[in-house]
Amino acid sequence: MGLFDSIKNTANQSFGAAPSNGFRSREIVFSNLPDTFEQFTSMPQAALSTPFDTAAMAVLAFCFYPQNSELSLEMVNYLRGPRPLSPMDKSFIKDRFRDSDYVPRSYFKGATTQNDYQPSQPYTVKVAENPYSYQNQNYAKLFVFSGGADNPRELVMRLAKDGKWYLWEQFILVGIRQPESSDPWA
Repeated sequence: MGLFDSIKNTANQSFGAAPSNGFRSREIVFSNLPDTFEQFTSMPQAALSTPFDTAAMAVLAFCFYPQNSELSLEMVNYLRGPRPLSPMDKSFIKDRFRDSDYVPRSYFKGATTQNDYQPSQPYTVKVAENPYSYQNQNYAKLFVFSGGADNPRELVMRLAKDGKWYLWEQFILVGIRQPESSDPWA
């Protein structure tokens, strides 16, 4: 079974809020989704050659958590490079998925509250920078847009000596609007 096959596929809605003034964005497209860690690390974006690729790969890695938390954490550790997740980090991630497994997939194009955050294909993540994204040397603060939030969420990548952009911090596992199918008020 594929990563998003268990989600009802209803309407294909437009992707969340448009970037505000000052944001320049790129769309990172995944033509195929991986089933294994080896497939994940062999994807073109896994070269981590740009902070945009790393940000999009982080979204993808967290999408695996509800199905296979160990695989997801292995993917996230790959993205973090020489700084693996601590036990506290792992506990935080586990807590974020306690009530809402749909948050990471809400960052894919087409995923909205109306369609239970079912992404459209090809799987696309819009990643944006703003005029302040590169204020600190060797760090990039980028943003991803959710179909269930009014404001973009932040990820910070750090450039290492090997020329790769590693995931330094993420603020994408925060609450968003729940899917309409599970919202008694919708």
